[in-house]
Amino acid sequence: MFRAAVAVTVFLAGAAHTAESQWPVVIPAPNGAVILASEAEKGGYDEFRYAAVRRVDNMLYISGVVIGRRDNEGSDVAAFKSQVRRGFERLKANLTASGAGFGDVVMVNSFHVWDSPNFTGTREQHWDAFYEVAADYIKAPYPAWTAVGTTGLLPPRGLVEVQMIARVPTK
Repeated sequence: MFRAAVAVTVFLAGAAHTAESQWPVVIPAPNGAVILASEAEKGGYDEFRYAAVRRVDNMLYISGVVIGRRDNEGSDVAAFKSQVRRGFERLKANLTASGAGFGDVVMVNSFHVWDSPNFTGTREQHWDAFYEVAADYIKAPYPAWTAVGTTGLLPPRGLVEVQMIARVPTK
């Protein structure tokens, strides 16, 4: 139970990129590095043995960021949009820490929990709200994208998980 509570805390943490000089943490790995943009990402790496970002040569593999409700947040469309924005800001921090941006993303996988007590809207409202916020970050030329409906995510309050692959621009 404790591990599940820690997982929810780590996965749903805002993980905003901190201005402290210790971030990002870069851990050498074969053909590249593990890149951790924040304390929350480092916590996930240490506790759950996953890299928030794994760079291999000039490619970035960004682990899924779970978007969902925190304590005392609403479950309506407006609250969901704020939750989606927080998730995309976390993705932005991971990309920035790795020397890339949303324009460098070549593949997106998103996993959507359509039927959840954590969102009171319909499936169409879920998608429309997600799509509207995502459009603020993802611009043409668009990446390849697969969106999948699912019955649940690891954190119980998770509504969407977004995973990305990006190519680091050459300098």
